[in-house]
Amino acid sequence: MAKRVQLVLNQDVSKLGKSGDLVEVAPGYARNYLLPKKLGVNATPGILKQVERRKEKERIRLLEEKQQAESRKTALETIGRFVIRKQVGEDEAIFGTVTAPEVAEAIQLATNQEVDRRGITVPDIGKLGFYKAEIKLHPEVTAIIEIQVASN
Repeated sequence: MAKRVQLVLNQDVSKLGKSGDLVEVAPGYARNYLLPKKLGVNATPGILKQVERRKEKERIRLLEEKQQAESRKTALETIGRFVIRKQVGEDEAIFGTVTAPEVAEAIQLATNQEVDRRGITVPDIGKLGFYKAEIKLHPEVTAIIEIQVASN
């Protein structure tokens, strides 16, 4: 059986790996497909060092991103409560519902921080009162804020 060849991928290759990954493939696959299309390069010690440096930089960048998300979480939870004004009918029932874009706008007005509305989980709100909402700031960081629904 033929020896396998180690390559470092230049681009994402479906069912093989992502850019920068070290993969082992059959020599024919490397020689006839990956190398001519510049999808990978032979794994030399110099290239492996470059890949390690790139991975270390990426790890540091992701760590900094998480730390920023943690500080934003602390800032949001320190403020504590965000007020959203709605039109009210009988029995303190509101017209419509409180949506994620409204929560994002309330946070923007109070803190000048932009929050992605797609990361906001708002409970079903039908009356005036206090509610908890989750804001996903990072895959590992979620802030829980309090929303006060008040009348106009």
